[in-house]
Amino acid sequence: MAMDLSAEVIQLGPIILGLLFVCIIFIVFATAKWKLHPFLSIIAATYLLALGTNLIGKLSGHSAPIIADIGSTITSGFGSIIASIGLVIIFGTIIGKVLEKTGAAIKMAEVVLRLLGDRHPAIAMSIIGWIVSLPVFCDSGYVILSSLKKSLAKRTGVSIVTLSVALSTGLYATHTLVPPTPGPIAAASNVGIGPAGLFWVIVVGIIVSIPVALAGHIWARTAASKLPSTLEEATETFEEYKEKFGKLPSAWAAFGPIIVPIALLAAASIANLPIGTDADGNQQLLASGFAHTLLTFLGAPVNALFIGVLLAIFTLLPKRDEENLTKLMGAGLVDAAIIIMITGAGGALGSVIKATPIADYVKSLVADNTAFIGVGALLLAFVIAAILKTAQGSTTAALIITSTIMFPLMPSLGLMEMMGSVPIGQILTVMAIGAGSMAVSHVNDSYFWVVSQFSGMNLKTAYKAQTMATLVQGITGIIVVCILGAIFL
Repeated sequence: MAMDLSAEVIQLGPIILGLLFVCIIFIVFATAKWKLHPFLSIIAATYLLALGTNLIGKLSGHSAPIIADIGSTITSGFGSIIASIGLVIIFGTIIGKVLEKTGAAIKMAEVVLRLLGDRHPAIAMSIIGWIVSLPVFCDSGYVILSSLKKSLAKRTGVSIVTLSVALSTGLYATHTLVPPTPGPIAAASNVGIGPAGLFWVIVVGIIVSIPVALAGHIWARTAASKLPSTLEEATETFEEYKEKFGKLPSAWAAFGPIIVPIALLAAASIANLPIGTDADGNQQLLASGFAHTLLTFLGAPVNALFIGVLLAIFTLLPKRDEENLTKLMGAGLVDAAIIIMITGAGGALGSVIKATPIADYVKSLVADNTAFIGVGALLLAFVIAAILKTAQGSTTAALIITSTIMFPLMPSLGLMEMMGSVPIGQILTVMAIGAGSMAVSHVNDSYFWVVSQFSGMNLKTAYKAQTMATLVQGITGIIVVCILGAIFL
């Protein structure tokens, strides 16, 4: 754990801050160049920062180590973040896996197409992607909906590249900004947003993701529409593709595992809204007694998402046997385990950062300089996330690492502002990090290859279509976030 830091130790801030930058470069290099898994890269960088900090202190003449117990600091940081968010990530991932494998995602697409018809195929693909990626990873969502994209291009005569980019950017918008996708959930937890604030992360994430998805759609309709594709004309219709899933679930069953948890989160947040004080000066909430207890219980993120899992199991799985239940749950757990391990490693890194004098040093830097306060700090979070994303490819890793780095610095950077009971500063930080984690998707990102290969784009076309689209989305996202920051911070 960290000891009380003297003024002399705080003076070591510039050197230790430089060491942190070295650690970030190490994570990027180890992941991108050595192909080391992000989990191991982050843990190795955590030890490098901890040992380096104590060595700097020792060389500066301090007899006691700055970080008294490195092992305890790392394990407590790893364990605390998993304890707070682990089950939420698992449940969210399982819901997405069930929606993916049972045809529920196809049903969602079918509902949107029924509403829009074939008159606006590009906007339909953007909306379908935006909805489907709320619970389903964007890579999986793109593969699932690829047949629909081809069929729609054949029926309407719209460029396959246009529909490809419209779908990919719609998926990407909610994947990086809106829970229950695991990346934004982990980032929200890393910056200290508690269960009561998760609903507001969803609300603000939706607000930011709409113009971001629209920017991707506009890019698809303009620049991408002029680009060629080598994809052969679809030989399989969307109707034929649907038959592979057998009987599709109803619209209510398909949307229920997403809508019900979000509704429960909303109900809990509304129930806890303050409406004044009583005669004794105690705060009064909108709901009280049994109603408050019930809504708060049901609206806790882990409980709400578990209800979503139950809905997915009992309304979407036709047969709840070993093939349709145990193996499907196992596949969801495998996907969740990777994210949880990276999140835990990020928590360990954050714990070590908090045990160093970096936050105190940053506070002294910004005391007389407002450039990095509020909106400036949001831009800093965006830049760090964008560098990490572009360098190592993983959106989820960029979200987790950047949120870990930012959290100890946020009080000094003016990012802990509250708007009533809403932690608006922390939420906007998550949004800024999400926008940065979009820019840019290129050859070191698996999603880049999924989009290009399933759309018949060569490398040059994919750079112009997909990579540039994600850059446009990231820039749009941070502009929206900065506007909100200028209003609310």
